[in-house]
Amino acid sequence: MKIKDHFLSQEIFEIKETETKGVFKTSPIPSNISKYYESEDYISHHQDSGSIKEKLYKFLQSFNLQYKKNILLDRIKKGSRVLDYGCGAGEFVKYIENDFETFGFEPDSDARTAAQSKISKAEILDNIQKIENTSLDAITLWHVFEHIENQDEMLNLFHEKLKDKGLLIIAVPNPTSYDAQHYKEYWAAYDVPRHIYHFSKNGMENLISKNPNWKMRKIKPLVLDSYYISMLSEKYKKSPLFWLKATIYGTISNIKGIFSSEFSSLIYIIEKR
Repeated sequence: MKIKDHFLSQEIFEIKETETKGVFKTSPIPSNISKYYESEDYISHHQDSGSIKEKLYKFLQSFNLQYKKNILLDRIKKGSRVLDYGCGAGEFVKYIENDFETFGFEPDSDARTAAQSKISKAEILDNIQKIENTSLDAITLWHVFEHIENQDEMLNLFHEKLKDKGLLIIAVPNPTSYDAQHYKEYWAAYDVPRHIYHFSKNGMENLISKNPNWKMRKIKPLVLDSYYISMLSEKYKKSPLFWLKATIYGTISNIKGIFSSEFSSLIYIIEKR
């Protein structure tokens, strides 16, 4: 399947299935991938600009932050040690730092500076190796795992850092959701080449099941993602009344997801063996 980088470069990339059924990879991966993040509109790397898109993003984000925190509170005790890997500008770290001993990892210096300016208790790191092995109760990756090329290596590293039965919580877009099927090559969550990998629900289950270090515990939806992704997809299509169409198709996607479990984005709660 050929996909255009609608967000920035307008270049064409191809998505090909890997040896793991249901897991797809963007091709080619540019050697200078960092330049594809160089935009003031890249939401993870800047603070409030006042744009309509960002105001909507922040509005939806406030609900998502509480939902994500509840996932942790339902499974680990307050005061547990949590790493938010790829924490961006630090919104989730800031939101949970009073409930947990919280760390954020962020490789981008601008985003890391933005995160540090917001938090009061948490620690923002530029190197995950600063965290002791078998010391974390949970590691979260909120729309980060799809950006990582050396995934096997990182899964091994996460395994080292977690305590026995520690949780790895991964949220990624789902290319077999209704909104993905509806928008096809315009589906914003393909986001090539920044999204290196793409995971169907079965694909993520296959990836985890073949790794003896991990056990899939639960899969949960991120129901608000369908609206934001649909809005961007409609804008890429240059649709009039893009917000109205996004509301319609985002709602249809969620209704269909109730019956199929194929929501626009899925959260995988994975336990260290």
